[in-house]
Amino acid sequence: MSEEPIEIRGDMLEGGGQIVRFSCALAAVAGRPVRVTNVRARRSPPGLRAQHLAALRALVEVTRGEAEGLYVGSREVYFRPGAPRAGSYRFDVGTAGSTTLVLQALLPALAYAPGRAALTLIGGTNNPLAPPVEYVEQVLLPALGEMGVVAAVRLRRRGFYPKGGGILEATVEPVAFVKPVEMTRFTEPKAVSSLAYSSRLPCHIVERMTRAADEALGRAGYVVRDARLECLQPGDELCALSPGCGVFLKAGVGGSLALGEEALGELGKPAERVGAEAADALLRQLAVRRPVERHLLDQLVPWIGLARGVSVLSAGELTLHAVTCIEVSRRILGATYRVEGLLGGPAVIECEGIGLTPARA
Repeated sequence: MSEEPIEIRGDMLEGGGQIVRFSCALAAVAGRPVRVTNVRARRSPPGLRAQHLAALRALVEVTRGEAEGLYVGSREVYFRPGAPRAGSYRFDVGTAGSTTLVLQALLPALAYAPGRAALTLIGGTNNPLAPPVEYVEQVLLPALGEMGVVAAVRLRRRGFYPKGGGILEATVEPVAFVKPVEMTRFTEPKAVSSLAYSSRLPCHIVERMTRAADEALGRAGYVVRDARLECLQPGDELCALSPGCGVFLKAGVGGSLALGEEALGELGKPAERVGAEAADALLRQLAVRRPVERHLLDQLVPWIGLARGVSVLSAGELTLHAVTCIEVSRRILGATYRVEGLLGGPAVIECEGIGLTPARA
């Protein structure tokens, strides 16, 4: 292993927490130490937060690596990974911070481990600015399955701000290599599925959220054929420790690919507004007629960099998050990316991956 660390500026481009998570996640599979400076310099407050800290500590444990600067508020992180290991792990964010972002950081290392890995993650399961557990299960993991990455998640308890305490279980199988993909064809969905969920709130809330989403989608010509209502109360296994609610909508757009959107409830926000927000967000994605939506794009960028061969993604929106992920992947993996399109608009991303294989001697 080279001891000279790859230097990554945490304030480049998007400047958020994804830089330190993706940098360390890719360093773990590339077998290279990395130093990230100016961590979250464009955020207030800057520096590591609890969910970033949980992800980095988890990577250290999974790889038997070494790290410096692992504390809340840290502006500089050094991570020297060991080799990814299989096994059973349990990690607690300690707050309502996102369990799915911790999982996102761990997935590459665990996929390149020598055997099956099982995870229990404790924290938030449905958070603002983070993929909800439903998105990971129904959008991200099926897309990764196209690349030969076999993983599964199971929700054991929902977790909302402020108490968190949600429980997410995951399993990850070892890969021989990551397969390249062409995700360019869009198939108009015949129907949309919806899940309206709540914990420790009156059940009329999920009914109103569902009705508002159905009406907004219906006006645009879409039918909701699989509508689930989940009204959890104390004593239910999935019931969160804090009150919360939301709507998740999914539209299949060809093969294993789907578009997914979530809207979360807030104190004082009418349930009808939550449902309408989720529907409006999904309709905006459908109108572009591209199979890879903006959130999925930045999550697939590192994987196509690892793949053996050329991948092509046709995305509905090129975000600064995605551009940042591309730059981090270029620097750590050495993969070649080509982007056609402008920020904020549709784009095609082509990548010649490095064909990384696991070190399992």
